[in-house]
Amino acid sequence: MPTLLIADDHPLFRTALRQAVMESVADCVINEATDLPTALAALAAEPDTDLVLLDLNMPGSQGLSGLAALRGQHPGVAVLVVSAHDEARTVRRVLDHGAAGFIAKSASPAEISEAVRTVLACGTWLPAELAQAVAALPADPADTELATRLARLTEQQYRVLTLLGEGLLNKQIADRLSIQERTVKAHVTAIFEKLGVRNRTQASLLLNSLALSEPAL
Repeated sequence: MPTLLIADDHPLFRTALRQAVMESVADCVINEATDLPTALAALAAEPDTDLVLLDLNMPGSQGLSGLAALRGQHPGVAVLVVSAHDEARTVRRVLDHGAAGFIAKSASPAEISEAVRTVLACGTWLPAELAQAVAALPADPADTELATRLARLTEQQYRVLTLLGEGLLNKQIADRLSIQERTVKAHVTAIFEKLGVRNRTQASLLLNSLALSEPAL
């Protein structure tokens, strides 16, 4: 019995995804999350989850940061990205960061169902209208290398990195995460070593490189 996680902050879209999944996989368990911390907690509670349907932009996750966190902390779980960011270059980056496929938010229920079945069968899914353009784009070595670096971080280190990106000081991070300041300092040192950076500015720049431009209307 496959277990799936739908991670999206829009109730109506979660409902649409759930319906499409139920129609494509007759016997499955479907969990839901409305933000990245809840999604990570759900995966920690259900480590045998087979597939995550992930919205790129929801609380705690902007751009490729949520995908990077999921792939780094739960590399055995397949991720099918669902997003309005459907430009070929963005989809190429999604694949470079370890996603098993991509669905545009404008996709039909039938297309979503087919994508879910394909990825659960260990395949890769791209919309037909994007597949050729994405295939013509080479993988970006910078994205591949960044994905590898981020995969070295623990879940708590990734939280600290995110707060560093917001410009918080060690004491503020400690208060936010309810941990001691010396623990934050230890995490920061480990983050710098694992990411190959020297300071907070460089760490923030790496995190900011995961951002995406707003999709064209």
